[in-house]
Amino acid sequence: MTNDSTACRLLDRWNVVQHELIPELEARWGALTPKLERVIHILEWVRIEEFTAVSWCGVGRPPFERAWLANAFVAKAVLGLTTTVGLLDRLMNDRFLRRICGFPQYRSLPSEATFSRAFDEFAAGRLGQRVHEALIKEHLGDQLIGHLSRDGTAIEARERPAGKGKGAEKGATKAQPTLLATEESPAATPSTPAPAAPARKRGRPRRGDARPAAKASPIERQRGQSLAQMRQEIPTACDRGTKCNAQGYKNSWTGYKLHLDTADCGVPISALLSSASMHDSLAAIPLSLISAERVTSLYDLMDAAYCSSELRAHSKSLGHFPLIDHNPRRGEKIEFSPAEPLRYNERSAAERSNARLKDEFGGRSIRVKGPSKVMAHLMFGLLALSADQLMRLRR
Repeated sequence: MTNDSTACRLLDRWNVVQHELIPELEARWGALTPKLERVIHILEWVRIEEFTAVSWCGVGRPPFERAWLANAFVAKAVLGLTTTVGLLDRLMNDRFLRRICGFPQYRSLPSEATFSRAFDEFAAGRLGQRVHEALIKEHLGDQLIGHLSRDGTAIEARERPAGKGKGAEKGATKAQPTLLATEESPAATPSTPAPAAPARKRGRPRRGDARPAAKASPIERQRGQSLAQMRQEIPTACDRGTKCNAQGYKNSWTGYKLHLDTADCGVPISALLSSASMHDSLAAIPLSLISAERVTSLYDLMDAAYCSSELRAHSKSLGHFPLIDHNPRRGEKIEFSPAEPLRYNERSAAERSNARLKDEFGGRSIRVKGPSKVMAHLMFGLLALSADQLMRLRR
């Protein structure tokens, strides 16, 4: 939902780019293609150069301006270029794109290694996440969002799944007590067995025996944690994941899972990356807290994977109304009330965001390894997607 002031602000920015910036560029360099005009619009909306740090202090060879490289990575997502080599080739043969990103004509382009080092810096500094947060707060922070659609999507990566290492962990656990005993008491012999904990008997406990306390579910534990603690416990290693598609068939992949909160206007509000094997429901509470810091919303729309009384209670504690498809779990399915299915249909915005990110902004072409770099690659695409959706609001 946008009010009149926001619509006027969006229209003013569009007029400046469309009627002042682009005609000036065309008068200087010639006619621009529609793709390059789209790159100009998105770079003008994102303004990523305001978040890049200046690292040169006047000693040694001056590095390439990080703002130019950041603009090039955003242009890479907009143009659908899959590799850095392809981006370099496009910059060498397209002087318009080179000038749009900021590279001077009289200076040679940076090498592929320079692009890779800059990308590592952007990933370590969470550049994409910071720019996306500022973009959302600037344009939607004072708006009332009707529906937030929550969903996770598969991200395939070209790396080996992380091993669990159960054997190594068991070996280390067994060897550690022996080392401690040798250091603390030299008289102790390795053959002295350590007192073993009494084994728990199977079956129902006898009368008078103390029952072990039931373990809290992961969602219950999350409700008592801070956002930083929850994000620290989210697994991010590459592994195998399996998920049912819209037709009910199971798909498996190696890589990660991207969790998105999408507004009903199609703009992604917040994003989290996790291991492919993590269940979608474990990202619901962290995502909701991140989104609540950026926008004000009314309804939380989630599919049956998020069906939980704890998630419903958490959504209500934020002042939202949860609309979660009921999971019968071999019982009787509880249907929505007559008016709720119309609102639940707004959840299609989540599927559209996932599809556009993968089909138009590089979500399928992951060529980097490691969760921080994969998230940085996806965030450049999310920045382009968010700016493109914000531009559509002017219509």
